[in-house]
Amino acid sequence: MTTESSDLTISRFIGAPRSAVWKAWSDRRHFERWWIPAPLQCKVIKLDLHPGGGLETLMREGDSEFEPHVEGCFLEVVPEQRLIFTTSLTEGWRPAEPWLALTAIMTLMPEGDGTRYMARVLHKSTAEGKRHEELGFYSGWGATIDQLAEVAERMV
Repeated sequence: MTTESSDLTISRFIGAPRSAVWKAWSDRRHFERWWIPAPLQCKVIKLDLHPGGGLETLMREGDSEFEPHVEGCFLEVVPEQRLIFTTSLTEGWRPAEPWLALTAIMTLMPEGDGTRYMARVLHKSTAEGKRHEELGFYSGWGATIDQLAEVAERMV
């Protein structure tokens, strides 16, 4: 049974317009710079921003080999406003069995001279949400949003 208690939400102000935040999300060169907390490195395999499009990234530490990080499917893409993806599906709506099933809703809202970036992550149960939180959701997603802000703010 899904309940709101299984949701995790994090929000940050980014001192850049939504267009810059969107560019950091939609251009794989920029995306690789912020998607995974430093010092880990990211390699984008797929970033197809349309419903049914794939999201696939690899990660590595130092000079080690790249390993799987996230594979999912975009459910909704509204440029400069909202992105929704899930790890329960892969590109082309193919069912998946991820190590952590989630649906992530990223919202970009104008706020003053910048953007309010909010990520709401839905899990299939309270236990799964708690597990994700214990794995470091707030520190990990917080670090990546801070890195996103750095990338977007440098574009202005």
